[in-house]
Amino acid sequence: MGSWAKPFTVQVSDADLELLHKKLELATFPDELEGAGWDYGAPLADVKRITEYWRDKFDWRKTEETINQLPQFTTEIEVEGHGSLNIHFVHQKSAAENAIPLLFVHGWPGSFLEVRKLLPILTAASPDQPSFHVVAPSLPGFGFSEAPTKPGFGGYQHAEVLNKLMLSLGYNEYVYQAGDLGHVLGVYVANAYGHKHLKAWHTNMPTYRAPTFWSNPLLILEIFTNKAVSQTLEQASRTWKKGGGYYMVQTTVPQTLAYSFADSPDGLLAWIYEKLARIVDDYHWTEDEVLEWISIYWFSRAGPGANVRIYYELTGGNKHDMFEGTKWTSVPLGTSYFPKEPIRFPKSWACLIGKVVFQAEHDKGGHFAAHEQPEKLAGDLRMMFGKGGPAYGIVPGKDGYA
Repeated sequence: MGSWAKPFTVQVSDADLELLHKKLELATFPDELEGAGWDYGAPLADVKRITEYWRDKFDWRKTEETINQLPQFTTEIEVEGHGSLNIHFVHQKSAAENAIPLLFVHGWPGSFLEVRKLLPILTAASPDQPSFHVVAPSLPGFGFSEAPTKPGFGGYQHAEVLNKLMLSLGYNEYVYQAGDLGHVLGVYVANAYGHKHLKAWHTNMPTYRAPTFWSNPLLILEIFTNKAVSQTLEQASRTWKKGGGYYMVQTTVPQTLAYSFADSPDGLLAWIYEKLARIVDDYHWTEDEVLEWISIYWFSRAGPGANVRIYYELTGGNKHDMFEGTKWTSVPLGTSYFPKEPIRFPKSWACLIGKVVFQAEHDKGGHFAAHEQPEKLAGDLRMMFGKGGPAYGIVPGKDGYA
C-alpha cells in the first residue's frame, strides 16, 4: 500500500447520532388504504416496525465496529474538469502473491458493503482455485467518498476514478465485477480502458441497448420465434412498468428527492427498503441488515441526497439511455443470470455488450447477487478466471493460484 493512501475508520459523531434519534422520535407516518399490501409501495406496518427498531434497538456503534473490521482507506483522485475527489475504498489482499486484481463496483441502493461476503471467499489462497486482490470503492457521492460539486460527472468521469484508483494501487492490469450501476460503469471502463488496463470483466446484470432490426436482425427475429426470449422480455416489461417509478424521478429531479432524504430518515428508509425487499429471491432481510445499509446512506459523507444524482448524470436528465457514447468492445466478458434479477434481458442479447466468453445460469438469487448468493457468484468468477476457464491467465503473471 502506497503512502498516498490513508487508513480509514468509520466514526460517526455522537452529535450526528443524537440528531438521528431526535428525527426518529419525531417521525410522522402517512395513512394507508385497507389491504394495500405492497401494491402502493412499502407497507406502512413494515416501515413503522423498522423505524421503531432503528429508534429503540439498532446499535450503530456495534455495527460501526463490525464495518471497521474491513480494511478501508481513502485517497485523492484527480478527475479531468472536476478537480480532486477523496475516494473511500476497501482493499483486501490475498496471501497469494500472484492473486488477480479485481475491482468490485456497487450500485444503488447498495454500497461498498455488498463486497463483504465475497471477501473471505475470493481472497482465500489455494493451489486449486484462483484468488483475488479485491478493491471495492464507494462511488463518488456514495458512502464515505466525496461527491462531485459540478454538473456533468457522467459515465466516463466515473470510469476515470475507478481506473485511476486501480493504477494508484499498482494494479496496471485488472479485472472487474459488478451489477446494477456498477455494470453500467463497467461498460464505460471497458470502452475507455479495455485491454490496456481492464483485461476482462464479469457482470450479474448484463444489460445494454436493445437490438434494432437494422443492426441485429437475428436477435429481433428471436423475439417472434423463440418463446423463452419473448417471455423474458414480457416479464422485464411488466417488472419495469410496476417498479420503474424510482428511475423516472432519479433521472429527472434528484434534487427534489434530496430534500426529503436529507431531513427524513424514515423517508429514506421507505424509499430504499422498498427496493431491498422487492428485488431479492426469497432473501429475508433482518432489521439490522436493512438498517446497516440505510445507515451508510444516512451517514454518508456527502449526505443522503447526493447519491441519486448519478442517475441524472448518466442519462443527461433522462434525455438518453445510460450507455450514451459507448459501443461494443472486444474485452472478454462473463455474465451470470439470477432468476429474480428484475432488469433481465435474453441471454442472447449479452453479445451486444461485448465479447462474451462465459455465461452461467442459476436457479436462485436476485438483484444483490454478492449479498444473496456470494458462493455462487464467487464460483462463477473462479470458473471464468481459473484453469481451463476462458479468461485464465488474462492478467499477465497473475493467474491467482498459490
